[in-house]
Amino acid sequence: MSPQPVDGETFVALVTCFNSDDTINYSALRNQVRRQVTFGNNILVCDLLGDFTCLTHAEKVRICAEVVEEADGRVKVLANIGMPSTYQSILLGRDISGLGLNGATVLAPFFADCDDDDLLLHYSRVADGLQIPVYLYNAPAIAPRALAPEMVSQLARHGNIRGLKDNGVDRERMLAYLAIASESDDFAYYAGVDGMICEALAHGAAGCMSDLGNILPRTLNNVCLTFSNGSRGEAQKWQSLLCELHTDLSALGPVAMGVKQLLYLMDNSVGLGRHPYPHLSEEQRAAFYAIVEKYQIV
Repeated sequence: MSPQPVDGETFVALVTCFNSDDTINYSALRNQVRRQVTFGNNILVCDLLGDFTCLTHAEKVRICAEVVEEADGRVKVLANIGMPSTYQSILLGRDISGLGLNGATVLAPFFADCDDDDLLLHYSRVADGLQIPVYLYNAPAIAPRALAPEMVSQLARHGNIRGLKDNGVDRERMLAYLAIASESDDFAYYAGVDGMICEALAHGAAGCMSDLGNILPRTLNNVCLTFSNGSRGEAQKWQSLLCELHTDLSALGPVAMGVKQLLYLMDNSVGLGRHPYPHLSEEQRAAFYAIVEKYQIV
């Protein structure tokens, strides 16, 4: 089956907002939800930028409830329930399943280096144990290994596994995932790397899930919107802007931390995350302010 371009959905991996005493600022979180809704972006919570490793189980459940309520059906909401154990992922998934989410991404166990058979069993048990749709999550920079296409092909046939978020930069693996998605009407591929969105869409991706949408929400939305409207050259221009921002942030350290620093400079109600977190030197702070000015971020 030849892959066909589809209307691309944009998801933003939303930051979790914190007060200075490390408690969650739910008011600021709701404000970020409204900001993304304004630009038509769907939302992924409790992901990497959502500080999922620093949140308690109860906090994750409340975050999901608050975000779903604020979104009010205007955009889709997914939550990452990836945990070190299958049991924990199922427990969290069950506790959020009645909140109105559109599904859950499941990062592979990020401490245990599971082989493919173990991962197959992990994902199958999570999908079997939940009522909400499950999305695989390939993030080789966080989990010990990338998800093998052969295993993904098996999991794509599970009735409650509806797709995959791919944060890998391996083009051949991306194309293998997309080939699997092209053979199923119920399994969607989402690009998690901003520089690969247009190519993924050209091969039938359902859309993208991005960290940089926290900073440039309109730009992210325009990548998929213009591509879906047939303006591929325009989509590439918007994507290039995201890539340029990524390059600028990479020069200053980890991109995820850079996104939080930029957001904090734009609106200090979002906080910087739970302690410990890196403090900026005056030189670094000036460099971040220069990025704010360069992209006219407000």
